[in-house]
Parts: sequence; structure tokens; C-alpha cells
Amino acid sequence: MRLNGDNMTKKELRKQFTEIRKSASCRESDVLITENLKKLTVWESADVVLLYASYNSEPSTWKFASWLLEKGISIAYPKCGEYGEMTFYKVNSTDQLHIGKFGIAEPTANIMDIPYITDKTVCIVPGLAFTADGKRIGYGGGYYDRFLLKNSQLFSIGLVYEKCIPEDLPSLEHDIKVKAIVTEERMVLCNE
Repeated sequence: MRLNGDNMTKKELRKQFTEIRKSASCRESDVLITENLKKLTVWESADVVLLYASYNSEPSTWKFASWLLEKGISIAYPKCGEYGEMTFYKVNSTDQLHIGKFGIAEPTANIMDIPYITDKTVCIVPGLAFTADGKRIGYGGGYYDRFLLKNSQLFSIGLVYEKCIPEDLPSLEHDIKVKAIVTEERMVLCNE
């Protein structure tokens, strides 16, 4: 996909991809993304999967969370702190989530089981757009970039609709690439 201008700012790109994602978001695509995600072999050795609670037009993670729990794989969701940090907490059920300060589901206050991050940990990363080589445009808060920088040993996967994969995206030094992307049409190992 080509962008509507060579020198668009990240703010302009966020607006453009928000609209594109809204038009691409549908239950059928979410089912296909979940099915493609399940085909990855990384689940065979995953010690914990760090998920985002899908919100608005993001590719849905809810059915995938249920599948992981049925397979006995631990899952965790993030809570965002006041100073731009993000901490994941394990949950036994998505019923242990409530609506947090950004209007996004997060673990309830009484959950304090923080997973130990290893090279077998998998992180599902939200974003508005991803490139085939792992660049992403997020929402501008930098939460995931900071988290991925501190935990570079984990395996990160971006979920994205095929329409939200441009040829390139602007990238700054602090922007962290994901290691794979999954769409309704394909799975891509980035930088391989």
C-alpha cells in the first residue's frame, strides 16, 4: 500500500490508518487473523502470552485468549502507569479484567501476578499499521516501544489487517520493530 503523501507526519498517518482500519475491521477478518495466529509454532514452547485487550477497530484478541487458556498457556494483560510504563499481570480468565483509565480493559486491582519475561514469552502488540519488516505506528504513547526495548528477548507479534500494511513507515531510533506480523491473509517473520 502506498501512502497519500511521502512526508506525512506520524500524527497524520495515525489519522489515516485509523480510518483505514475502521473500514477493514470485521468479524470475518478477525476470525482469519485468529486462525493464522494459532498456526504459529511459537505456542508449543510459550511460557506466557502477553495480550492486549482489543478495543474499537483493533483486530480482536478475545477468542485467541480463550484458545490459549484452553491449551493451558498463561496469559497476561497490561496496566499503564502514570509515568509511561506498562506492567503485565497474569489472569486466569478475561473476567478478571475491568475498564481502565483509557477505556480499555485491564486487570483488576487485586491481581498482582507479574510474569517473568523470558525468550519463550510472546507479546501480541497492537498498532494502527505495520510494515512487512516489522515497523509499526502505534497510538503515540510509546508504552509498547518502552516495554519491548526493556524486554527484547521476547517474541513480539503485531496483529494487523492487510489493508494496514504500507510499503514503509517513518521510524525513529526509539521505535521498536516487531518480530512477526499476522493478518487475515498471511503470517510474516520480519527481518529474516
